[in-house]
Amino acid sequence: MAQRTVSFDDDPYREWSFGGKARSYDRHTDQLVVHRSDLDLCTATDLQWALRQAQEEGGPERVNVASVDEQYMGVEGITVEPVEFQLDGGALTVAFTFVDEFPEAEQDGDVGRFTEALQPLLSKHRATLLAIDGDDYSGAHRIWNVCLGFKLRGRKLAAMFQAGLDMCDLMDALAGGELTRETAGHLVRAGHADVLIGQPEGQWLEAKSQHYDFSTLRGEISLAQAVSRFCNSEDGGIVVIGMSTKKTPAGEHIRQLNPMPATAGIVLKYQRILENRLFPLVRDLQIDAVAAGPGSEIVLVDIPPQPEELKPFLVSGAIVDGKVDGAFISIVRRRGEGSVPTTAQEIHSTLVAGRALLRGGHFPQVHP
Repeated sequence: MAQRTVSFDDDPYREWSFGGKARSYDRHTDQLVVHRSDLDLCTATDLQWALRQAQEEGGPERVNVASVDEQYMGVEGITVEPVEFQLDGGALTVAFTFVDEFPEAEQDGDVGRFTEALQPLLSKHRATLLAIDGDDYSGAHRIWNVCLGFKLRGRKLAAMFQAGLDMCDLMDALAGGELTRETAGHLVRAGHADVLIGQPEGQWLEAKSQHYDFSTLRGEISLAQAVSRFCNSEDGGIVVIGMSTKKTPAGEHIRQLNPMPATAGIVLKYQRILENRLFPLVRDLQIDAVAAGPGSEIVLVDIPPQPEELKPFLVSGAIVDGKVDGAFISIVRRRGEGSVPTTAQEIHSTLVAGRALLRGGHFPQVHP
């Protein structure tokens, strides 16, 4: 029989092992904390088995996760992630809480709104919403508790934990938390792009009211340049097609939804143009056509942060002073709500560094 990835000592019943790493259970606080890196090594079925066995001895029913430096593991009071593993009725689940500031007195409508928003991520992660309920505190805020179920066979704990984080981020954003590229993307896919109204275009967000004109070279190059700006930035970004903006003293802000007629094959068209116009291929690029009413949709282009060794991303074609040239190569980066070109010096430095690497790290001698 294969060795279990999660186990514990019955006596003195303090030391647990996650993927061969020792973790201590504190009986006084009823807290078992593992490191996030442990989750890659352990299976869900093994954790469920261990928690069931430990429960017979009065052991923990939940496992918290910390992302701190390994040297701080075991230190009392370390910060843990909002997502935890729980044993609920003998089944391993993932649970998290989020805070809704200044909620309406009636919460039934919120349950439906939050449940609907979770559906795309539940489908993506093959998860089930087991429970969602809120505790009201003096009307100032409501703490919501969410419990997720999974089919455990073949699942690593890391995948379940990431699913919980994704959904926790989405709920925080819906409840007025801080928007990020990830949470904004979740919101759009969940049919809640309206939450972006009032947000400024900036380092990771760009909006466009209509599809790029793919019947022209300008339209193809414009799309490739919009995506490459985020590829060449540190944080990635999203392009939402189907939202109009307005100019304010503080810059461009998203004004309203502007859904477009649903078009068969539109995602494939975006993908093919980017494959032909942008080099290298974008890692983990995600393009979604999201329903925005009967017969209408918006398109989301989600660009995760790209490895530094792939940069700069090059666009086949350029738009210079309003003129289009398909034979040129362009390199652009995002800065605020605009873009800046890559200078000749920066391109040369990148080429020199690459050639030096090929030479074994030796830079060529430069003689005056």
